[in-house]
Amino acid sequence: MRRLLFLVGGIVFVDTMFFAALTPLLPDYAEEFSLSKAGAGVLTAAYPAGALIGGIPGGIAAARLGARATAIAGLLIIAVTTFVFATGDSIVVLDVSRFVQGFGSALAWTAGLAWLVSEAPAERRGRTIGTAMAAAIVGALFGPVLGGIAAVVGQGLAFGAAGLIAIGLAVWAALTHAPPTTRPQPLGVFLRALGNRRIALCVWLVLLPALLFGTLGVLAPLRLEELGFGAVAIGVLWLCTAAFEAVVNPLFGRISDRVGRFGPMRASVLAASIVTVLLPWPGRSFLLAGLVVLAGISFGSFWTPAMALLSDEAAGRGLEYAYAFALINLAWAPGHAIGSAGGGALAHVTSDAVPYLLLSGMCVLTFVVLWRSRSSS
Repeated sequence: MRRLLFLVGGIVFVDTMFFAALTPLLPDYAEEFSLSKAGAGVLTAAYPAGALIGGIPGGIAAARLGARATAIAGLLIIAVTTFVFATGDSIVVLDVSRFVQGFGSALAWTAGLAWLVSEAPAERRGRTIGTAMAAAIVGALFGPVLGGIAAVVGQGLAFGAAGLIAIGLAVWAALTHAPPTTRPQPLGVFLRALGNRRIALCVWLVLLPALLFGTLGVLAPLRLEELGFGAVAIGVLWLCTAAFEAVVNPLFGRISDRVGRFGPMRASVLAASIVTVLLPWPGRSFLLAGLVVLAGISFGSFWTPAMALLSDEAAGRGLEYAYAFALINLAWAPGHAIGSAGGGALAHVTSDAVPYLLLSGMCVLTFVVLWRSRSSS
């Protein structure tokens, strides 16, 4: 179990590292290719858009071909597209390579988590998912660092070396004992799961922080650059933010195993509603940097209890874990794409305050729903 946890942790680490590496480079790309906030949002949204398209195929592949084979395929796609992105010389090549990289991410992420949860004891499910999410967050922690290094030593060298990690993990997965195969469930079982109220709530609690992170990932770096932060400083800030998130997620996993899933989710949603209201207003870089850290902690603490609740519901209803975690991509991907592209476009035609305040309102409404659900926790 420990070996598998390290392997899956490595898979989600690489996934989020490549995703987050764009953050400190975004202002440079915006300047090089004359991108507006909307254009920068499209580049940021390309990765989650690919993950959205790959969500259902990833779940079907993991359920029918096996988690190991699907994870290996996803890792190899990530590696190849990373090399393409590193050498791309037009915005079209960058957008397309990020899109395909996101497709590979959906395969690797869905298969890896389904593989891990199928082996985890039910009473430790929250802690196991929290540990895997901590690895994903550490990947997000190193992603901006990788982007900062790429800004200094060159993208070909930095991203090329990182792509070799994905290939190494694919080899490791090939040498790891595969989970036993089962008779694949019909796709209709997956579609009917969307009609379950608790599963729908889990999907929303993945989509909402994705909206928040997507908007933050576009607006905060651009605003920080206006206030004097460079690519390396932005990378360091995201590193510190992800470090705190990595500590919080396993803790929330343990708490959710002991007291239930709903209490931690209520606390996260309430904190997110408060910090999102404050994000548009600071006129000094250090104040905005502090709010970015608090935002990352509050947004990131949604994931573990929501995913643990989703796996509980899947187990209780006999739903394939691969299908359950495909729902994560179907929720996270459009959320991040809409947050990135939509948040950037809305801020471009109005101001940064408008998307942030709309998202805060969504958090408040979600808190009300979760509060009314306290009798079910």
